[in-house]
Amino acid sequence: MRIAVCDDDFRDREKLEEALKKCAPTECAEKFADGGSMLEAAKNPPSFDVVFLDIYMPGENGIDIASELKKVSPETGIVFVTTSREHAVEAFSLYAAHYLIKPVTAEGVAEALKRLSELRLKRRDSVVFTVGRERITVFLDQICLLESDNHTVNVSLTDGRRLKVRMPFSEVEQMMNDKFLRINRGIVVNMDCIEKMGMNTCVMRNGICLPITIRQGASIRAAYDNYVFDRLSERKDF
Repeated sequence: MRIAVCDDDFRDREKLEEALKKCAPTECAEKFADGGSMLEAAKNPPSFDVVFLDIYMPGENGIDIASELKKVSPETGIVFVTTSREHAVEAFSLYAAHYLIKPVTAEGVAEALKRLSELRLKRRDSVVFTVGRERITVFLDQICLLESDNHTVNVSLTDGRRLKVRMPFSEVEQMMNDKFLRINRGIVVNMDCIEKMGMNTCVMRNGICLPITIRQGASIRAAYDNYVFDRLSERKDF
């Protein structure tokens, strides 16, 4: 797992890492004293599996940092660490896996990791691809982009890997869920991985710029806008 601890207090960072080591001895955390540096690190693949994030930091609000993190890495699990339960409801509206009250204990960290694992298993749909002689299970939220390439499909993953799947493009497209949108012939994108939807192009978070079919451009942009609106509504109602 790739784990981050973000807290301005050095002692609290150390205590959380000690608690993590007690319940998961093989795991090692990357430690950050501010949200900005953690967000920059989150842009580098692979994505953080979980971020332990302090809500109260000088000049920063952990809730706002979590919101930015979801834009950069929607699949990352968030565990808020705080001295107060005041922001608990707002924290869970951002799909936080859990929240911990300081002082953090090994039992609390273990419970947070267990809850995160359960939520991922419940939410994550997966598919099985045959790549060469291997059968590879891939979670749909790991898939950034599908591109048709003659009789194969290039599957781009959020961690930077590319899989070449020998299947008809239409069959692979049917394996996806409603997060995926066809933006051109032979191009399907994961809407959670879109950085910007323009008039003629779709820019992905990994920097790839893709053409949008002109004839259906308006309906494609409308479908994406509706998806974003629905996601925001879900967070407000959570």
